[in-house]
Order: sequence, then C-alpha cells, then structure tokens
Amino acid sequence: MSTTIATLGGVGLFLLGMTVMTGGLKALAGSALRTVLSKAAATPLRGSFWGAVITLLVQSSSATTMTTIGLVSAGLLTFPQGLGFVFGANVGTTGTGWLIALIGVRVSLTAAALPMIFVGALMNLLGRGRVSGAGAALAGFALVLFGLTLLQEGMGGVAERLHPADLPVVLAGPDTGWWSGLLGVLTLIAVGLVMTALMQSSTAAIAVTLSANFAGAVGLDQACALIIGQNIGTATSSALAAIGASNTAKRLAVAYILFKFIAAVIALVLFPVVTPLLVRASSAIDGVTLLAAYHTAYNVVGVVILLPVMDGFTGLVERILPERCSPLTRCLDPSALATPIVAVEAVRRTVARALAAVCECVEQALAAASRGEAVRSGSKTASVHEAAEALSQAKVFISDTSGPPESEDEQRQLISTLHALDHALRLAETAGEEPEFSTVNSGPDDARAGMLCGQAMQDAAAVASAVAASRAIGGPAVPPGSRGEPPVPAKPDSAFEAPGVPVRLAQAAKALGELRQGHRKATLSAVATGELAADEAIARVDTVGRLEMLAHHAWRSAAHLVGH
Repeated sequence: MSTTIATLGGVGLFLLGMTVMTGGLKALAGSALRTVLSKAAATPLRGSFWGAVITLLVQSSSATTMTTIGLVSAGLLTFPQGLGFVFGANVGTTGTGWLIALIGVRVSLTAAALPMIFVGALMNLLGRGRVSGAGAALAGFALVLFGLTLLQEGMGGVAERLHPADLPVVLAGPDTGWWSGLLGVLTLIAVGLVMTALMQSSTAAIAVTLSANFAGAVGLDQACALIIGQNIGTATSSALAAIGASNTAKRLAVAYILFKFIAAVIALVLFPVVTPLLVRASSAIDGVTLLAAYHTAYNVVGVVILLPVMDGFTGLVERILPERCSPLTRCLDPSALATPIVAVEAVRRTVARALAAVCECVEQALAAASRGEAVRSGSKTASVHEAAEALSQAKVFISDTSGPPESEDEQRQLISTLHALDHALRLAETAGEEPEFSTVNSGPDDARAGMLCGQAMQDAAAVASAVAASRAIGGPAVPPGSRGEPPVPAKPDSAFEAPGVPVRLAQAAKALGELRQGHRKATLSAVATGELAADEAIARVDTVGRLEMLAHHAWRSAAHLVGH
C-alpha cells in the first residue's frame, strides 16, 4: 500500500510541478514567446529548431503549440511554418526526460527541493510580474524534483514485486518467436498509450518508465516499447483539444496525430535493429540515459523524415480538412485572442480583406456605369454585405481580446487598426446604400469624379490585398503571385512599398474632395439658369458626394493599415 501511495503521490507532485513551472516560465517570458515565434520561421527547418529550443526553455509543448495556432490563424505564419514549430516542440519536450535521467532518478533532492519550494512560493505571492513568474517557475521545478524523489521510492517498492520477466517479451528478447515478440511490443505500446492518455502528460508517463527501468522493474527493450506508446498517447490530448476548435487548430491537431503515428511506425520498423544495439550499449552506458537518448532520437527521426516532404504533408492535411469559413474572416480564430498583438494583427488582415472586397465591388460598378451599362447591384450588394458582416465580426473580435498590448509599438498598431476598421465600416455602409452611379456620364466633372473614385478604389484594393498577403508581423507585403518567399522583417510603415500607389491614392481622394465643392456650386447654379432640373441636379450632387465619401474612407482605411 505504501508503494502505491508513494508512486501515485510522486506522479501527482510531478504533474503539479510541471503545471506550476510551465505557468511561471510563460509569465516570465511574457510576449517574448510570441515575438520569437513570429520572427524565427523563415523556413520549416528554422521553425523546427526554434520550436525545440523554446519548448525546452518553457518546458511546455502545449504553450508553443497554442501560441503557434494563434499566429497561423492570424496569418502571421503559414501553415507549413507553424507545423515546423509543432514538430520542433516534440523534440524540445524530450528535454525533461534528460532532466529525469541525469538528475531525477539518481539522487534524492528532497533536502534541496523543500527550501526551493518555500522561496519560490514567497516570490510568487509577494512579487509582481516577472518576479512572480520566476517564483512560480522555481517552486514548480522544486515540486518536479520532489515528485521524482517520491516516484523513485515508489518504484523501488514496485521492483520488489515486479520483474521484467513478468511483462510481455518483446522482439529483442532472447529465444522469442517473431509473432510473440511483435505481440509483446504492441501490447506494451498500448500500455504506454493508455498511461499517457490517463495522465494527460507524456512527460509524466515517461518519468514513470525511466524510474521503473532504473529500479529494475522494466527491461530496457520493454521501456523502449512503452516510450513509443507514450509518444502516441500525446496525440489523444490534441484530438480532445480539437473538438469544437477552429479549423486551424483542427488542422494542426490532425497533422500532429499523423506525425505521431508516422514516427511510431518508423520506430516499430526499426525496433528489431535498434533495441539490440541499446541492450549491448547498456553494458557501458546506464539504461536510463539510453532511454532518454532513444526518446529524443525517436522524435528527431520523425521530424527529419517529414521536413523534406513538408509541402506534400501539409497539402494532405489541407485536403483532409478544407477551409470552410469565409475567406474574409478566416483570421478571426479564437486562439488568437490569448495574445493581444496577435488578435490585433488578425483584425488588421480581416479589415484588409474586407476593404479590398468593397473597393473591387465599387470599382466594377463605376466601370460599368462609365460604359453606360446597367449596374448589377445584386452580386455587388451581396459582396459588400459579406464584407460589412466580416468587419462587424472583427469589431466584436477585437473587443474580446485578453488585455491591452504591452509595448508602445503594439499600442500604436492597435490604434491604427481601429482607425482602419472605423473607416472600412463607414466605406462598407456607404457602398451598401446602393449609390446611383448612372450620372457619372452627365458632364465632364461627373466623369472625372467617377474616374478619380475608380482610381482610388483600385489603389486602395491593391494596398489592402498586399497587407492581407503579408506573412510576418511588421513584415513587407507579399504581392499576389509571389507566395512562398520567406518573410523579411521590416518596419510597420513599410508594409506596402509599390512605387506611387499610396501617393496616387491620397492624391485621388484629395482631388475628388476639391472637385466636389466646385461641382456642387456649379450644378445647383445650373438649376437657376434652367440648364438642369432640380431632381437631376440633386442626383448629380449626391452621386459626387458619395464618390468623395467612398474615396476618402478607402484612402484613410488603407493608409492606417500600413501605418501612414
């Protein structure tokens, strides 16, 4: 009974310590985690490297994964780049196994752990900000060490009652038939999977396996089979997290599950070759260290095999889970709300897509009216209404963020985004009122007003499309047709640098505003001289006024999107 209590208590303290330590490290990192992730993903290979490093530092693959989901959802990372981070997180999370192998199961650290818990708790309770986070990280780390000590004691008792011969014999076992050995491997893989599914932590499950091997309760080859199952078991938490989640989260969960199963198949195929080598190496190197190395190599091999075929792999996942939401609102993923600046960027891109849609609709209507053709308001109105709905969703979305941005630059980006959203809403409202464009051919000034507004719509749509296609926070816009190029960090106000376009947009909007004043006076004066009927004159004045409003809001929204 005491053995069971010590084992369960050790596992419980280990899980509690990992939770507290992860929370403290995340608080200590602050927005740095998001910043590093968003700037370190030029390629999936670099993403995998930094995903491993960051996960090793924060000791939480889930923290890296959830931050990555938010960045991919907001359009700050491509799906392949985000997947590279997730793959790297699987390698980084194996660092805890090395901590267990090199320290946890070898010495009792109770004497050092208890004072660390006391100091960490005081720092967490009395400190603020990063000091509080550092205290939680210290206390959590000490709880992990204390839990490992209890787990070591419990496994010592288990080893007195359990021997490797009591467990299924695997392929590496002596005098074992091929089928019986395979059945033993599959049985232990299933046991490892269930262990992780119940604990909801592959790290805790592997800690139990390493402690059991160190105590002599589990053989080295049997522990390898358990580790394979425990790695697969981490996919169960991803599958549960994907239920009811966004499409982006579901895609990453599916990719994560496929990665785990592919890596498991590779490990299973190599099992008859690798485990005999490990058993022979155990005469010179202790088994716990070999198991930690096997755990890391298991994940590294899976990443190395999948990285070269990343495009095909992501294409498969995208075919399994095609995009179903509106392309205008696909950035508004709830996972982005956890990080204010990511949520702001998601809204910024949504505004850009909606602005481009409205401007293109108005431009098409003006072009048809200038040719004397009937304006097909049905399809135009549907597109404008869809954009207006997307902007309304963006307004609600940005109101639900977890808190204000941390830095002055982030605050300025929020203010610019709100300005862009406000002007885009006013643009969509004006465009949705079915303005009559048939009078644009009524006179030279009317035609010039239509031409200026059409030019403004075209330029604003170009700027907005470039913003929507950009790939990194503060990165340069990626013009249509140049996808796949790695993002290059740049200043926020250089998000669109096509020569002349922003300047031409501003000039068209200002010229239209000046033209409206003279046009109004001349048109209404023509009624007094009998040249125009009152209703025709008012219609022409109203049309030019609406054109000026459309051009002004398109200009200001586009300008705020790029920080001008």
